[in-house]
Amino acid sequence: MGRVEGKVAFITGAARGQGRSHAIRLAQEGADIIAIDICEAIPENPYDPATEEDLAETVRQVEALDRRIVASKADVRNFDQLKGALDEGVAQLGRLDIVSANAGISGSPNRSENIPDAEWKNMIDINLGGVWRTAKAAIPHLRAGGRGGSIILTSSDAGLFPYENISHYVSAKHGVVGLMRTLALELAPDFIRVNSIHPTTVDTPMVQNDAIYRLFRPDLENPTKQDFADAATGMNALPIPWVEAVDISNALLWLASDESRYVTGVTLPVDAGAAIK
Repeated sequence: MGRVEGKVAFITGAARGQGRSHAIRLAQEGADIIAIDICEAIPENPYDPATEEDLAETVRQVEALDRRIVASKADVRNFDQLKGALDEGVAQLGRLDIVSANAGISGSPNRSENIPDAEWKNMIDINLGGVWRTAKAAIPHLRAGGRGGSIILTSSDAGLFPYENISHYVSAKHGVVGLMRTLALELAPDFIRVNSIHPTTVDTPMVQNDAIYRLFRPDLENPTKQDFADAATGMNALPIPWVEAVDISNALLWLASDESRYVTGVTLPVDAGAAIK
């Protein structure tokens, strides 16, 4: 216990899924939390969005651990909203040490030539642009603290190798790697470390939906969760269909803690061996 005691973490996409898991795991180890989520639907995204009630549940669970949390609605496509939420959180909690640029969407599967222009732009603006804006808003606070810090960017195995029918997602997640490596070099003199995490499929609403089931089982008209599980298991080296959000959170905790104090510029797969399959 106490691996990030006294630190403050900023987490985007914190209303549910991996973001909520990150908030809870860091709070369990002593961190206070600044949390944001858009909490509304995103056009062309094929699954139900997180809600304000979801974000309130994240707040409840963090407070149940006797940690402080400042949570607000904000869209990572809007720098002013993002910066305003972070600035307010730092004003209330007094510092910033850890950044989890986690917010993202999966989009709808399609051949590259059939992806609508608006959907391509939205994917890049959220999954890559939103990560950049998160870092942009956070860097001045990390530098001002003079204690270094850790920025963790959520990419994907799709940021390390390609998948058919989601070129917009693959492109954004590959872009996150380039951004991570550049930031790692730019921020190293300030002892601000920057790394990326690359999950395989994770058991969250972003993955457990009909669009993803169809992506993995295009041979079936109405694939089920079990059909998806069968296909997803074949993608991983370990014989499992997906990992849990806490598995990603445990890796993020290590990157956020002083245990990884000299680790920067690393692409860390948490993927049941999918990257070597």
